Amino acid sequence: MIILASQSASRRAMLDAAGVAYEALPARVDEAGMKAAMAGASPRDLSDALAEMKAVKVSAKAGPVPVLGSDSIVALADGTLLDKPESREEAAGHLARMSGGSHDLWSAAVIAEHGRPVWRHVERARLHVRPLSPAFIDRYLDQEWPAIAGCVGCFRIEGPGVQLFSRIEGSHFTILGMPLLPVLGYLRERGWMAA
Repeated sequence: MIILASQSASRRAMLDAAGVAYEALPARVDEAGMKAAMAGASPRDLSDALAEMKAVKVSAKAGPVPVLGSDSIVALADGTLLDKPESREEAAGHLARMSGGSHDLWSAAVIAEHGRPVWRHVERARLHVRPLSPAFIDRYLDQEWPAIAGCVGCFRIEGPGVQLFSRIEGSHFTILGMPLLPVLGYLRERGWMAA
């Protein structure tokens, strides 16, 4: 059994579907403070640092139980990082900025034991957003708000959010919020899952 340092529904669903025995515990970390401290860092490094912070914090209290932390960062082509929208209006603004362009979604996973990281993996997916009309954005938010309030990028790829895209490059799991296949590989390597 492992601990997932997250309450993310999509990360829990991935582990459930893969047959991983886990307990989910929220990490309750200061993500905004970490982002401010790492201003100017690459989205890759930021996602990795946030995943590590979550895993290490929960692991410090979990003893020998492995703790999986994960985080995702969305970076627009101009380098702007998008956070989770705090309002429907902010979500509409994010979608308008994404319209007709592409962005990178970085998902990191870190496993910690005894309060220190022992394994990590970061993956990038590139998502190409089709041109979105204001009317479409409004209808989409009628359907998806507030469910996407906790989603960086304002979409659930496993739901109506797939309608936003013309093309996607990268792992479906990475887009869902965790590089699942490398995580599973490490869990098998350590004997925490059947090989």
